[in-house]
Parts: sequence; C-alpha cells; structure tokens
Amino acid sequence: MYFFNIQNCNFKPRSIEHAYFCILNKDLENAEAVFASLDSPRANWGKSLVGILRGFLERFPTYFEIRNFFEIDLDFLLKNEKLEYVELLLGSLELLSQINQEAYKFAARVMYENKLYNATREYLEKSKKLNYRDPELHFLLSKYYMDYHNYSEANYYIEECLKILPDYYPAKKQKIAIQKLISEFDTN
Repeated sequence: MYFFNIQNCNFKPRSIEHAYFCILNKDLENAEAVFASLDSPRANWGKSLVGILRGFLERFPTYFEIRNFFEIDLDFLLKNEKLEYVELLLGSLELLSQINQEAYKFAARVMYENKLYNATREYLEKSKKLNYRDPELHFLLSKYYMDYHNYSEANYYIEECLKILPDYYPAKKQKIAIQKLISEFDTN
C-alpha cells in the first residue's frame, strides 16, 4: 500500500496532486473538496471520478474528460494497488461508454499494458460490439493476438484496421511484421 504523509510530499495544497494524494489515502471527502476548489478540465473529471469511487455519480463526465483522463487514472489506481477503486472504475464502464464509446477500449489498453490479458480480451470484445469501425481497436486486437502467436487472427484484425484507415502507419508496419511471422511459420 502507498499511504503517504502530506508533510513529506512536494506538492501544493489544494492542487490536483493533493486531490490524488487524498484518493491514494482513501480520503474521498477531502479529494472531492480539493477538486471542487479547482477550475480545470482535470478537476472537473476528478469530481466525477470521486463520485464513481464512492459508487454514486452526481456529476457525469464529458466525452473529452473520459478520453483524456480515464485511462491515466485507471492505470494510476492499478499501479498503486487500489483494487477496490479499480473495480468501481471498471464497473462504471457501461455508463461511461454511453458518453464515450471508446471507454472499453481505454480500459483494454490499460489492462494490456499491465499484462492483464483476460481482462484485455474482455474489454476489447465489449469495445468491438460498440464501435466496430474503430481502427485503433482492430490494431489492439491484432497486437493481442500476436502476443498469443495467433497470427491468422492478428492478420485478420490488422486487415480490418487497414480497411477502415488504409494509411495508418503503425498498422502498415504491423502487417509487415505479421506477414513475416506467417511466412517463417509456413517454412518451418
């Protein structure tokens, strides 16, 4: 656990950092007060975040707040082992996806980067049901399948990605890598 003493921290009182310090110390009341005293997009998201972590959302986040901050905060909570908060944030995805259809994809990316592959797959599949024409979603699915050496699925999803966005450079590069792996596999 990462509980800190405020005297040993190098942040200003009533700052975004202070609010997140309060969250890490399970002091949602003070986190909410700090976020309420600030006027910024991050503080506005923080107000919604505290509501999610309390299990009662009064202020709905905007599309851009979810896009800009959900992924960062989910990763932050995971890395700081705040699993009960992670569960609450993940539990809010159905609601958040009604505001921003990419919410499941954001969760999948965090799960992938933290090597939580079963959760990665679950959130990629949920994202696919909501927004199949998202090229980045197909790119992530391709990466996921490459990690499992399922090159035919990886190729399928990179092809889907390139159908939607033919000039997507990372996908073009990944397609070359997949083709190379497939040809190596075929020659062995």
